[in-house]
Formats: sequence, structure tokens, C-alpha cells
Amino acid sequence: VQLVESGGGLVQAGGSLRLSCAASGRTFSNYAMGWFRQAPGKEREFVATISWNIRNTYYADHLKGRFTISRDNAKNTVYLQMNSLRPEDTAVYYCAAGRPGPQVVETTAYDYWGQGTLVSVSS
Repeated sequence: VQLVESGGGLVQAGGSLRLSCAASGRTFSNYAMGWFRQAPGKEREFVATISWNIRNTYYADHLKGRFTISRDNAKNTVYLQMNSLRPEDTAVYYCAAGRPGPQVVETTAYDYWGQGTLVSVSS
């Protein structure tokens, strides 16, 4: 699976962005999709995941309520809607595909990764 993220950019605190991740190469709907982020000098952290059939979503506790993950299997695309952005949300955001089972927050549970898109939030 090849994954290409888009939609990052510079936004003021309190603003919104919607990230997209377009998939190709294998059957997109076979895979759970996740979003992770990595801030400068920090480890990559889990943001959200959505099951292959869209029935289940799971979020990092501290992002719940501000971020929403969704997917369109007909378009082979997963989205991350980010609202009320804060400077601490500044990071490179990555999408990932895999069959993580219960280990949805672990980077090692995903098989395919995009190259990332930078989100910068100014105060």
C-alpha cells in the first residue's frame, strides 16, 4: 500500500485543518488506518485509528473531542479533521495502514506508512 498525506500547513491557534491520506496499491478497505504524529525531538505518538469497515474509531485520550478520523473506502482515502488547534499540535502527521488488532496505538502494529505532512500551529 502506498500512502500519500496532504492538507498540512500553517494555521493560527484555534483554527482547523483537514488532513487527507490517499492510498493505492492494495485493497484499501482491507486495512485499518491510523494517524500518528511526531513533534521535533519527540517520539512518534498515536493520534487516532479507524477500522476497515468504519464501525470502530479510537482516539488518544488527550485529543478526543478535537480530532475526528474518517474514511471513504470508495475513494481510498482517510481523513483527520483537526479543530481548535493548539501550538502543541505542531508536528509531522503520518498516516498508516495495517491490521493492528488490539495494539492500535503501537507504531509497530502498522505495516505501511506515508511520508508525512507538516502541521504548524502559531500562537
